[in-house]
Amino acid sequence: MARFSRSDFTLESFRRQLANVDALPQLCVLGLISGVITGALMVAFRLLLELGATLYMPNNDPEAFEGLAPWLRALLPLVAVAMVGVFLYRQKKSARKLGVGHVIERLSYHQGRFPLRNWLNQWWVGVVSVLGGLSAGREGPAIHLGAAASSGLGLKLRLPNNSLRVLVACGTAAGISASFNTPLAGVIFAMEVVMMEYTLMSFMPVILASTMGALVAQLVYGNEPAFRIPEVALGSLINLPWIVVTGLMIGLLAGLFIHVSQSKWLTSRPLWLRLCLVGIATSGVAFWLPEVQGIGYDSAAAALNNQLGFQLLLALVIAKLLLTALTVAGGVPIGIIGPVLVVGAAAGALNGQLGGWLWPQHAADPGIYAMLGMAAMMGAVLQAPLAALMALLELTHSPSLMLPGMLTVVVACLTARQLTHCEGFFVSSVRYGRHPLQQPLMQALSRVSVPAVMERGLARCEREVTVAQARRLLEGNPVWLLIERSSEEKPFIGLKAADLARWLLKYDERQSEKEAEEDASAPDTASETRIDLLEIPGERLEMAPIALQATLSEAFIALQDRTLDALYVIHGYRPKQQRISGIITRGAIERYYHYADPRDLDVQRNKPPV
Repeated sequence: MARFSRSDFTLESFRRQLANVDALPQLCVLGLISGVITGALMVAFRLLLELGATLYMPNNDPEAFEGLAPWLRALLPLVAVAMVGVFLYRQKKSARKLGVGHVIERLSYHQGRFPLRNWLNQWWVGVVSVLGGLSAGREGPAIHLGAAASSGLGLKLRLPNNSLRVLVACGTAAGISASFNTPLAGVIFAMEVVMMEYTLMSFMPVILASTMGALVAQLVYGNEPAFRIPEVALGSLINLPWIVVTGLMIGLLAGLFIHVSQSKWLTSRPLWLRLCLVGIATSGVAFWLPEVQGIGYDSAAAALNNQLGFQLLLALVIAKLLLTALTVAGGVPIGIIGPVLVVGAAAGALNGQLGGWLWPQHAADPGIYAMLGMAAMMGAVLQAPLAALMALLELTHSPSLMLPGMLTVVVACLTARQLTHCEGFFVSSVRYGRHPLQQPLMQALSRVSVPAVMERGLARCEREVTVAQARRLLEGNPVWLLIERSSEEKPFIGLKAADLARWLLKYDERQSEKEAEEDASAPDTASETRIDLLEIPGERLEMAPIALQATLSEAFIALQDRTLDALYVIHGYRPKQQRISGIITRGAIERYYHYADPRDLDVQRNKPPV
């Protein structure tokens, strides 16, 4: 039976275990904590929306813009845009990045570390955008708040960077789960949209986080579904061709949305002009069509229950889609998932009514098409078909819709990707021709931290040592000798301890021969002979520092960028208290992943035979 010591339950031991690829129990513990934190934050965000709604919204409902006087609901977007322009854009550019796109960027290029200022900005910008009547959702803020808080927990505990990636995914899943009461869709969204990978080590912690996020939200808001819809069935299979047409139309709408929101013509305009355009356009439309304001879940629910007329559905599709895209292009950092679902529901219901006019005897209820349109729009805009299908299943509680849902979502995703050339709203930045999270090698190396493969057997020494000092260095059986240079600006040099041992053996042989030839009574000065470690035969490696929390992907990129073969691992958080914990070489990383650089293989192929 295994015995456990007190040291096995320390924070330092917890960090060491997380550095490995098989730290599943430890990651699951982090997933549970992350889910609770994110669920609580999502509840707090919704309470802030409700508290703000008590000031001027009918029945304290953040979605009840229809009950406001036309002049007031037209004034709100102007006030919201002015607040965003004055208070957000007076800050530096990096502090203005918010939402899901910011989460993916920090995960891709900053190892899942989030600035505190952006997190604080997300609170008030999210509340102002929704209560100010802009076409904005609350899911983007929820994901940012949850992912950043979960990552902050890891940074506070000084956990290795590979665990920060999982914590970001946990916060993302819990944010979606708590927002929609859809724990399974939260898991798939985190893996498909944010992490862009499916691995067992990530799945289990993310599942636990999503579960806890939903439970916390249910404790406050109950177990009610996000939308109340009647039980419906597709009926005749004659609807399938029209479902394909629906998917095609929604795919085109998704492409239009992405192209407008990322339009270079719009984004290149001066900021003040873009913000004025967003405020004036939203204000003008809201005066006549208040359904476009806010998240729009009330309009989506009405479309799902077939309570909206043809003209209102058509106006909602066009106005909501263009206003949301214009708001994004205008520089207002809003959540897009809620508005996208509303546009999809309205477009699906619109197509359902058209089908009812064409085939009144066999056409399915427009509410079914609204459900399918909601999933298709989400899948096409995000290029996340599985997450969209899971959302459809959990939002409607109708497993019978999965068959037509799969058909609609796939057609919409293919249409947006192939006909409108849109790869997904959040996949925009690339490196080496692909998004960093889509590079299989980088994904594999980012799951493991440096301590898992670094060589801990090392000894530090000066460039010149005596023979006696060299023998003492080798008494600890180090693998590497870390040679200090004459100045701090010069990098450390790594020398294999075996090379020094080999030199000492030859030196001893020479000394034995010399002593045999000379008088044995001569004084022994061999131990005082000085050795220049940079001159003895052996392979020496120039090295650069890397943090103990770094992942193998960070180490690999550092080696590639600096054209080095080894790094020394720094442990400690204060400059004067830092110590070197180990050495990681290019060979150690390649052995971990069985990876060989194709350029090295080409050199070997072209090398002439000896």
